[in-house]
Order: sequence, then structure tokens, then C-alpha cells
Amino acid sequence: MPLELILASTSRYRRELLARLRWPFLVVAPGVDERALEGEAPAALASRLSRLKAAAVAAQRPQAVVIGSDQVCELDGQALGKPGTHEHAVRQLQSLSGRTAVFHTSVCVVRRATHYEREASAPVVVRFRTLGLDEIERYLRAEQPYDCAGSAKCETSGIALLEAIESDDPTALVGLPLIRTAQMLREAGIDPLRPPPS
Repeated sequence: MPLELILASTSRYRRELLARLRWPFLVVAPGVDERALEGEAPAALASRLSRLKAAAVAAQRPQAVVIGSDQVCELDGQALGKPGTHEHAVRQLQSLSGRTAVFHTSVCVVRRATHYEREASAPVVVRFRTLGLDEIERYLRAEQPYDCAGSAKCETSGIALLEAIESDDPTALVGLPLIRTAQMLREAGIDPLRPPPS
């Protein structure tokens, strides 16, 4: 029997990314409180939430290999979360216009049966162009990225909002750093280059 792999996330972006590794997996909602603690730095928030998500699902499925992940956008030391509404997204992109932000993406892999737990962070530095309100409105109405941290959906037309991206794990900005994830999966007993028979 191949190891069971579980993604502790309901994000469609993470689900699509993990599918690239061609190992069958289940999706289980972790059901954790994602609010920041008082005074918590954005990078620390992403790290803590990725661990919480993985641990919550691993507690129910100790034999499985569980992946938890979280992303927080940081601007001027403050966290920008998912906007949720059009109005909040407009304000987020206006604040990011002509600025540099850091997207902190953290991934945690847990297999309780073997006491394996490891977390890694993949920060992505993103420079935004100077954005006019008209192009912000056109972009938001076309893409509706209200479930994306910082309102930036780089895998579609949102890439046109940017001047540059600096990262050593290219899928981190979308929501799951696959280089780090694949490394940890190998350590936990799953080799993405040897998928189980279908």
C-alpha cells in the first residue's frame, strides 16, 4: 500500500500545484483559526499557520503524510491577507502600487507515525508597477482575486501588475513552494518521481 498523502488546505491553487507532482492525494480542511496573534510578524504567522494546519489533520490521520501551507503578504512590516471583497482589493493594490512587498509562503510536512515534522519558508520579493485605478479595476473585474493574499494573482493576468519577482522556489508565489515540498516529501517517504501504480 502506498503512503497516503493529504493536503491540509481547501485552496484550489495549492490543490492544482500539488497535482503537478503526480502523487494521488486527498484534500482535508484543517479547520484552524487563521487570525494573527497580537504583534505577530507576517513571516511568523505564515510559519505558525502552516504547522497548525498540518498538525490538525495529522492528529486524525497519523499514518498519512500531511502537507500544511500558508501565505502572508507583507508590506511595511504589516500583513496583507485575502481581501475578500472588491473594495478591499482595490485598497490593497493601491497600497502596493509602485512598492515592493514580500510574500511569505510556508510549507509544513508531518507524518506522526514516524515522528517526521519539518517546516520551510520560501519568501518571494515582488515589485509592483505604478498602477492606475482604471487598470486596477479592469484587473479585479477580470480575475476577481479576492481569495489571494495581497490581491495579486500572478498565474494569470495579474503578472502584468508586476515589475519583478525574486524567488528560489518559483511556485511559492502561487501558494505552495514545490521545490521545498518535494524535498520534504522524499524525506517523509514519498518520492514524487516514483508515483504509485494507478
